[in-house]
Amino acid sequence: MILTDYHMHSSFSDDSEATMISMIERSIELGFHTICFTDHMDLDFPLEFGGGFVFNGEIYTKHVKNLREKYAKQIKVLCGVEYGLRPYLKEQFATLTQIYNFDFIIGSSHLIGNIDPYQKIYWEGITEEEGITKYLEAIYTNVKTFEDYDVYGHIDYVARYAPNQNLNYSYMKYADLIDAIFKTIIQKGKGIEVNTAGYKYGLGHPHPQTDVLKRYKELGGEIITIGADAHKPEHIGYKFKETEELLKSLGFEYYTIFEKRQPQFIAL
Repeated sequence: MILTDYHMHSSFSDDSEATMISMIERSIELGFHTICFTDHMDLDFPLEFGGGFVFNGEIYTKHVKNLREKYAKQIKVLCGVEYGLRPYLKEQFATLTQIYNFDFIIGSSHLIGNIDPYQKIYWEGITEEEGITKYLEAIYTNVKTFEDYDVYGHIDYVARYAPNQNLNYSYMKYADLIDAIFKTIIQKGKGIEVNTAGYKYGLGHPHPQTDVLKRYKELGGEIITIGADAHKPEHIGYKFKETEELLKSLGFEYYTIFEKRQPQFIAL
């Protein structure tokens, strides 16, 4: 039974209004033994799309530390971050990693060029296939460039916002790129997250979708963390039971948690 959630946001992320206390107390109600806050750190996010997505690292880490101590007898509260990776920001992220002792780092792709696929403008003047390909190419560039992350987040995030969502997206259609991404991740000793927000967005599967996740396993991928990408307390642990059943059906025997950037494997 999955009793950890390794992708959640609080009001330290510009797209959440949830207090950390509300997220912790909901996690306790659900019976979780460990959670990790992974608030957004998307450096240089375009102002025309809201800007922000940057928190004060000193205040953030201190706040998590205080809450970890407050709730120590009820739940383990860890301090992570979700980096919005882009190659030219490599040194800035490396500096943040050195300054703050994060327990866990998700590397994600939110911006392609300077546009989030969430924005309709991203899809203007290109085909759906071109838009998905551009997104996967950006991930491939990032996994070749970066070392300062533990797992790559919501690898097919782009399918949430494609004109036909995931209808025209599959492993086979983008096999060369997906294989290149996974082989690089595995060779570098990194992992991927299984992000259950895919269910929340009506895709019928987590990120990555089933055939992509199956391919990760076939290529020798072992490190997977589980996260709901919750921005509200009610989304914590979303569809974890279904996700556990899916992972077992694909032959996964363990999932992973991190503390002080060190992986621990827990039986499903």
